[in-house]
Parts: sequence; C-alpha cells; structure tokens
Amino acid sequence: MAIVNFLFSLSGAVFLLLFGVRMVRTGIERSFGASFQRFLTAQTNLLSATALGIGLAVLMQSSAAVALLTAGFAASGAVEFSTAVAIVMGGDLGSALLIRVLSFDLAWLVPILLTVGGYLFVKTEGKRGRQAGRIIMGLAFILISLQFLRETMDPIRDSDLLPSISGFLAKDFVTAFIVGGVLAFVMHSSVAAVLMFVALVQIDVLPFSVGLSLILGANLGSAIIPVWLTKDMNAKARRVPLANLILRGSGAVLALWPAQALFVAYWVAESPQAHMLIMFHILFNAVLVLISLPIAGSFGKLLTVSESPDDMPNTENEISMRTPSALANKTVSSPAVALADLKKELLHMSEVVDLMFRSVPTLYQTPDKVLTRQIREKDRDVNQSLALIRDYVAAIPVDQFTKQEAKAARSMMEYALRLERAGDICAFQISRLADEIRDRSLTFSSQGWGELVDMHQAILANLGLASNVLISDDLESARLLSLEKTEIKRVEYRSRKRHLKRLQNGNTDSYESSDVHLETIRAFREFNGHIAAVAYPVLYRHGQLLETRLVMEDSEGI
Repeated sequence: MAIVNFLFSLSGAVFLLLFGVRMVRTGIERSFGASFQRFLTAQTNLLSATALGIGLAVLMQSSAAVALLTAGFAASGAVEFSTAVAIVMGGDLGSALLIRVLSFDLAWLVPILLTVGGYLFVKTEGKRGRQAGRIIMGLAFILISLQFLRETMDPIRDSDLLPSISGFLAKDFVTAFIVGGVLAFVMHSSVAAVLMFVALVQIDVLPFSVGLSLILGANLGSAIIPVWLTKDMNAKARRVPLANLILRGSGAVLALWPAQALFVAYWVAESPQAHMLIMFHILFNAVLVLISLPIAGSFGKLLTVSESPDDMPNTENEISMRTPSALANKTVSSPAVALADLKKELLHMSEVVDLMFRSVPTLYQTPDKVLTRQIREKDRDVNQSLALIRDYVAAIPVDQFTKQEAKAARSMMEYALRLERAGDICAFQISRLADEIRDRSLTFSSQGWGELVDMHQAILANLGLASNVLISDDLESARLLSLEKTEIKRVEYRSRKRHLKRLQNGNTDSYESSDVHLETIRAFREFNGHIAAVAYPVLYRHGQLLETRLVMEDSEGI
C-alpha cells in the first residue's frame, strides 16, 4: 500500500509541476502573443535574436514552444534560417536560466503569490490583470509542486528501493541518459523535467553523477519534442528544429563522458551538488549557443543539400504546378489516412495562398501585369485543390467513419472553402486595386504605406501560425490565432482612423490613394479572417467557442 501512495503522490507532484508551467505559458501567450510574433519577424541580428530567444523561453516557460513558434515563421519565410536557429538556441539557454531562478528556496513566497495571483485572477476585470494573476498563480503552483516532490521522497529516501535504482543508474550513466531523455519527452517540458531531477539530487535521493546524466538526457529529449511536433510541416519548417536536435543532441551525447569524468571527479567535492547541476546545465547550453551562431548559415546549406528532392521547398512555379497525389484518384482509404491526406492538401493550399499574399507589396510598389497573371494562375491551383477536397469528402463512406472523424473531414472542407476565398481576395480584389494604382499612377503617403506593410507582415505571421494549428491541433495556438484575428481588426480600425486624420490635414498622397488604402485594409482584414478560421474547430472541441465569439476572459476556468 505504501508504494501505491508513493506513486500517486509522485504523479500528483509531477502533474502539478506541469500544470504550473502551463499556466505561466498560457498567461504570457494570451497577454503578449501578438508582440511575440512581431518581435520574431523583426529580428535580423543573430545576437539580438539569441537574446529574444532567451527572453521568450523565460516568459513562455518552454524552449519547445519557442522552437515550434519559430519553425512556423521559418516555414513562411518571415524568419531566415540562421536567425531562427539563433532564436531556438537562445530559447534553450533561456529555459536553463529559468531553472536557476525557480530552484531557489522560495517557500516563503508561496502564500504571497497565491494571495496576489488569486486576487488578480478572481477580482479584476481587465485582460492583462487576469492573465497576470494566472502567471503569478502558475509560479506559486511550480514552487508548491517542488516542495510536494521533496516531501513525497522523504519517507522512502532510506528504503531499499531507491538506493538500488540510483546505484544501478550511477554505474550505467548511458541508461540514466536515456531515462532523462524519455522523461523530458513524455513530460513535454525540459523545465519541469530538469527541476524534478535537481530536486531529487538536492534531497539526496539521487547522486550527482546520475543527475548529470539525466540533465544531459533531458537536453536531448526536449530537442526531440519540436521535431516530433513539426513532422508534418514542410522541409523549410522542419529544418530549424532538426538543426536544434543535431546541435543539442550531439552536444549532449559528446558531453556525457567528459562531464562524468570532470564534474563528478573534480568540481563537485566542495560545492552544493544541486547548484553545480544547474550551473552545468546553463554552461552546456551557453557553449552550444557560442558554437551554433558562427555555423548557423553553413549548417542550413548542409541540411538543404542533404534533403531529398521530394522534401525540397517549392519555388513559386513549382508549388503552383504540383499535382496533388493524395486525392487525385478519389480513393478513400482508412479514416486516419484519409484525414492525413486531406490535411496535406490543405497545407498545399495554404502554401499557395501564402505565396500569393506574400507578393502583394511587390504588386503595389511595381504593379506588373505578369505578376498579376502569376497570382491568378496560383488561384486556379487553389481552386483545383478545393475541387479535389470536395470530391474526396463527398466520396467518404459514412459507415466506415465515426461521427467525430466525419466531422473532422467536414471541418477541413470548410477551411478549404475559406482558403479558396482568401485566394480570390488576392487574385481579384487586391489585384484589381494594384491595377488601379498602375492606371492612375497613385502613391501612398509614407505613413499609410508603413501601416499597410505592418498589417501585411502581421497577417503573414498569422499564416504561419495557422499552419501550426492545422498540423498540431494545439488549443493554445488556436486561441492565440483567434486573438490575433481580433488584433488585426484593431489594426484596421487604427489605420482607418489615422488615414482620415491625414485627409483632414490635407495630405495630397493620402487624398489621391484614399479609396485604395481603405479597400486594401478591408481586404487584408477579410483575408486574415478566412485564414484564422482554422482555429474554430479546435476551440469548439475544447469548449472555448461560444455561438458567436471566443469565450470571454471572465468566463474562463483555470
């Protein structure tokens, strides 16, 4: 009976730790999600990109979340490969620094955090106040879980079970390394895994040598997480987490024996072992950052060369001429395969629409009939994909699909209709405005053009986020995308208001291009609304969508 109580107590402590980490990340994403996207896409310097990665990991409590977010922007071309690698490696270092802060004995702070966080979350009405309360409560839960973990281990610290397990792992540090990797991957959080390992070493449940192997294994396991989550994305997106896995994973393997030989033998004798464990974790990731920055560009070229032709990213002509293979024969396979094939075709549609929308600034600055024709050719490709998806969904045998699977197929069909409408906006509505700019020789004011470019970049970021939602069905990404839809509405309103002020001030360029400016921001908003629709099925399944709008903050649960 004692072992059963121990296992339940241990699992309770671990899940409370994971819950606390998730609460903090959720609060940060809901408060500053739009800012994250704008910061990411604005980075060009590798050092500033690394610093941004560190800050994002500290705020989001997850290096894997940073890697997944960055991969989405790399897939859309909004972030260069070398910059993306710098952000991801900075995220790894940021999560290590966060562990140092959370490892301090802050039990005295728990009642204060619970009081302040609980008050903000329950009593305040503003969005930022409630999310601040969520973050503070999450930090309190993390500290409580660590204390709970220590108390759970105390009764069995002197039993025969733990000494035998720790003794075996101490003799076989390769097994300990594998265990650390598996636990970090299963927990989907390197922060939670490393905190648990440090706590076990701190209370003498595990020896330092075992903790060292577990920490290195956790570095490998957490690097596998974004690779797993992006396995269905295109090659350009997979390249970033794969580079992180190669650098971090090979570094962890190569450091395993030297770390055992040097740290265990010479550097730990007179130092607190838990402290040295954390310092090693920070040092390991800092060294990886120093190694990765100079070679990021050439490393990306190496990964590109090693990819098979089928995995190579499509050029603008190649992507529009690709013949959809999964749906062309209209043969419906098993439900799992059918849904996967539909998702692949939707990703193709999304990539084509992304290329069409990406061309808009060029189309406006140098209105070109050739570019207009290319955009409309891509729209025909989108229409062809829609026809294939419609025929495929219509051919689904109802008796072989469960109700949930059939509903998922219909949701994909509805999103295909949305993507087709988004393509039409680019091919006809925006192209017509570009023709008007050319025919009338219109120019925008510098402020007006800057507003259009900023809005365009924000929507491109949303395209990458929409692809992530389509692939992963992640609730938090879906919520963030829905919130970004609201943000684009605000951007349109502010741009329209500023434009009217410029007209009142007598700005000639604004007066001449007024109709085009207003119609463009309206088209941008409508385009973004269709793109964001991929979030609705995910939100609905989790009870986060009312009949007409997103669940309001004051009706949310924890």
